[in-house]
Amino acid sequence: MTSCRLNNWTIECENVVNTQINMEYWASYQYYFMWSYFDRSDVGFKNIAEYFKKASEEDREHAHKLMEYQNLRGGKVILNTIPDVSLDFLNLNSTSNDVLLSFEKALDMEQRVYESLLKVHKTADEEKDPQFTDFIEGEFLKEQVEALNDVAKYVSQLKRIGNNGHGIWNFNSTFKNE
Repeated sequence: MTSCRLNNWTIECENVVNTQINMEYWASYQYYFMWSYFDRSDVGFKNIAEYFKKASEEDREHAHKLMEYQNLRGGKVILNTIPDVSLDFLNLNSTSNDVLLSFEKALDMEQRVYESLLKVHKTADEEKDPQFTDFIEGEFLKEQVEALNDVAKYVSQLKRIGNNGHGIWNFNSTFKNE
């Protein structure tokens, strides 16, 4: 039985929303850690840092929307410990392109969030809850597909630039945070 007293929300829906809330907080936390790296004085890519900060804020907003929705439907929000985040994907002891590696990490994260949202949508559909499917479609899926496309384009651009220091500096200089 769900914690819902309104009898319009199943335990499956309540659980999948809580899973997504925690996924969004994990992504936000990881993006914020990436912001802190690029904002360091010995890295100095301000525009890239701001991109990751904005991504962190957006994922935190998504978690907030999902929490509001959980409350609207009569469910109970359950927050878990955020899994470890790290910069281990960067090879800080080499001349690797930390910008490319970070955007590849971002692409992987966006894909994981998208796959999780698809599970949320599938659960809503299986539970025959058209309002819930509409909420996920209208608030999250389109935006997530657009984010995947944007990050994939950045990865493509960075692969073309390669490890060219001036090219990476120029990428940062002209990088727009829309």
